[in-house]
Amino acid sequence: MSLFERYLTLWVFLCIIIGVLLGQFFPAPFHTLGEMEIAKVNIPVGLLIWVMIIPMLLRIDFGALHEVKKHWRGIGVTLFINWAVKPFSMALLAWLFIRHLFAPYLPAEQLDSYIAGLILLAAAPCTAMVFVWSRLVNGEPLFTLSQVALNDAIMVFAFAPLVALLLGMSAIIVPWDTLLVSVLLYIVLPVFIAQAWRKWLLSRGEQTLHATLEKLGPISISALLLTLVLLFAFQGKAIVEQPLIILMLAVPITIQVYFTSGFAYWLNRRVGEAHCVAGPSALIGASNFFELAVAAAISLFGFESGAALATVVGVLIEVPVMLSVVYLVKRSQGWYEGKVS
Repeated sequence: MSLFERYLTLWVFLCIIIGVLLGQFFPAPFHTLGEMEIAKVNIPVGLLIWVMIIPMLLRIDFGALHEVKKHWRGIGVTLFINWAVKPFSMALLAWLFIRHLFAPYLPAEQLDSYIAGLILLAAAPCTAMVFVWSRLVNGEPLFTLSQVALNDAIMVFAFAPLVALLLGMSAIIVPWDTLLVSVLLYIVLPVFIAQAWRKWLLSRGEQTLHATLEKLGPISISALLLTLVLLFAFQGKAIVEQPLIILMLAVPITIQVYFTSGFAYWLNRRVGEAHCVAGPSALIGASNFFELAVAAAISLFGFESGAALATVVGVLIEVPVMLSVVYLVKRSQGWYEGKVS
């Protein structure tokens, strides 16, 4: 691990501080960047995610994609966590913390909206950012790609009914434009670009591919950190004006991440999956498709609603919390592989 990656936690902490300060003292340029959207998908963030995930996708040999079937147990675990555990456990956590423990300290008229936002966040499994987390834990790239593609397909059919069930609403407005643009922007186009680039690099020799991947590593992590600066700068004002509310909303989200990732990790170990599959499985099971959640919250409840704020809090804590899960997965590899059956 390079010196840069070894102190990634420190860089993340510094980027959070820098982002909040920039958003507070120089709001105008970040407001302009924040408005650069297509179907509520932010273009600057989207381009940075390209810089993050294309190097990950460049490592994937599509000729070996059929081999992913041997990891069917890991796929089963991840699907179970994403669709049968995560949304319902978040509904329980939201009810416990927002409706009861934190209720005296939150605006009474926004309680239902906060809960709705947390449920929307949990009902949308992560897509693009998973490639970054998977790379950091040395995850199996073919498994990660297959799982993300499968989640995207399921989300088209399951997101609205699941949210409707948990929110008790008869008509859920699914922001199809956001969903489709995100899949195209974060999955289809990067895969196409990465595979065309991979083919060209391999035509010049396998050593050229390896040398390129080596050079792209620090660039990919730098894009991750710059994304963090942008996300916190976009919400710098809200963080300064409503720090306690944001902290209270972050509690159930953080607990949810550690619970679902730990549960998925343990289940993969129980069914005998390899660590290179258990790592990304745990991370896919815990992270969120925040673009879809934010867009759905705004469509259903409005831009200034508690639901929108709750989904934005998910955006803010996504990177630092998921990096801590990456750290735990890597640190526990010896324990995992020492006893896996």
